[in-house]
Amino acid sequence: MSLTSTGPAAPSSRHVPFRKVLIANRGEIACRIIRTLREMGIAAVAVHHAVEARAQHVRLADEAVELKGDTPVAAHLDVRQIVAAALATGADAIHPGYGFLSENAGFARAVAEAGLVFVGPDAASIALMGDKISARNFADQHGVPVAPSVMPTADLADFVRRAEAIGFPLLIKAAAGGGGKGMSIVRSADELEGAARIASSEAQRYFGDGRVYAELFVERPRHIEVQVFGDGEGGAIHLFERECSVQRRFQKIIEEAPAANLPGALRDEICASAVRLAAAARYRNAGTVEYILGADGRFFFLEMNTRLQVEHPVTEMITGLDLVRLQLEIAAGHGLPFGQDAVVARGHAVECRICAENPERDFLPETGTIQHLAVPEASYLRFENALDRGQKVTADFDPMLAKLVAHGADRTAAIDRSIAALGDLALFGVTTNTDYLARVLDHPAFRAGDLHTGFVVEHRDALAAREPETGRLHAALIAAALGLREFRSLVLDVPEPHASIGAWRN
Repeated sequence: MSLTSTGPAAPSSRHVPFRKVLIANRGEIACRIIRTLREMGIAAVAVHHAVEARAQHVRLADEAVELKGDTPVAAHLDVRQIVAAALATGADAIHPGYGFLSENAGFARAVAEAGLVFVGPDAASIALMGDKISARNFADQHGVPVAPSVMPTADLADFVRRAEAIGFPLLIKAAAGGGGKGMSIVRSADELEGAARIASSEAQRYFGDGRVYAELFVERPRHIEVQVFGDGEGGAIHLFERECSVQRRFQKIIEEAPAANLPGALRDEICASAVRLAAAARYRNAGTVEYILGADGRFFFLEMNTRLQVEHPVTEMITGLDLVRLQLEIAAGHGLPFGQDAVVARGHAVECRICAENPERDFLPETGTIQHLAVPEASYLRFENALDRGQKVTADFDPMLAKLVAHGADRTAAIDRSIAALGDLALFGVTTNTDYLARVLDHPAFRAGDLHTGFVVEHRDALAAREPETGRLHAALIAAALGLREFRSLVLDVPEPHASIGAWRN
């Protein structure tokens, strides 16, 4: 199998018997899935709350079903309504995207029980990996390194004693959590009991599960993840690793593939570990095995995400593969289309998450109305989004608006192209982190690959906003104004009766 392109691979010859697929998601990921379904000749069904009736993913789909709910998020989490919508529209399968119900074992089970195909792993795999404690135990049993840790106990005092025995610093984590919720760093015994109680309370509030555990906290760790695919029969491959170390509040904002400055032998060891885990679990479809990597080269299992990742485009850009197509083919029962030796990485890719947030106010989410959008275009760029002019950005959903992905022959080229594209991107009407992302990419430590999960905090002062150059600010404002039809009409259109007279002069 030859992989030479920097975009999605050529369409596979493997027949997928799905006539129609419902996408149990919204926004940019729904639009991205629709794009592959269209290329494969498969009809797409969108779901939406009333407030999204004119959303881009709804307009792009072949059919759309409105979901009822007190809030938009509640509607997208309603298993019964979504399965009913799939059955009513004659869909053969449901693709969950990421977020919402994508890692909900009960949803995967309900889809299967309704006679539909869930485009992802089975419910048992989701349940196994969705609980961090069971996942850690499983990883440990199959030779995947895990950090020294203390599991939850009903006796808090005993939990504290055993945690102290590991040594400090410790990371308190929610057993069923994610996204930084129910997580805190503890650096002394005096903090431990209070931190455990707070983490347990937060975990109960967010996940309905108050169990927590403590593990050795690796100082200045890198966050490395491996994209895997499994056939459900014990066969598994990896599509190389991604670097996800640049984060704010435990959430990623820049990802890249491959990881920077990672020795070849260590890369092989990490990727082989991920494949071993997926194979042992008889994992089916796409998944991501995440690790923390210490400065000493030791790496520890963090978790396994049983879905497509937000950052999957960087893997697509370096491998030339369409990961959504692979998901659909495997869900249709075809298994893995090729072996490990056929997967080749070419060049480097960087993804920036464009979020409606204010980096100068501790990344607080922002709201507004998109007044103007101008997107840079090039063969080496992808701008994954579902944005429209006039669209309201509200607090109903996650603040991520879009993803800008750039590919280059090497890491320096990918970074330079990303910075240039961020500068050319015009998105007015809501505050975003676009300029901040460009400053991160251009920071000497980032360019050198000196990355860790505390990067944003360590370089806070250097990454703070600077006063824009007057000339550049004026140019940006003029470009934005000229992009508005009303402004062009007001300034450039010739009023009557002069328009009818034309070029004639008295």
